[in-house]
Amino acid sequence: MLIIFIIFSGLILYNINKMTNSLCQQKEIPEERQPKVFRTINVLITILLLSSYVEILFT
Repeated sequence: MLIIFIIFSGLILYNINKMTNSLCQQKEIPEERQPKVFRTINVLITILLLSSYVEILFT
């Protein structure tokens, strides 16, 4: 189950990064701020994925 969840998480992170890139282009976010935007979104999505894994693991 862990391997399936890791693959699923990778796909989610990839799609979220694609959507974040589209957001940065659409809102014309400067190049200097884009790494901070990506880092923030990736950290928050990773926390969400880890918490959902822990919830699935202990239920």
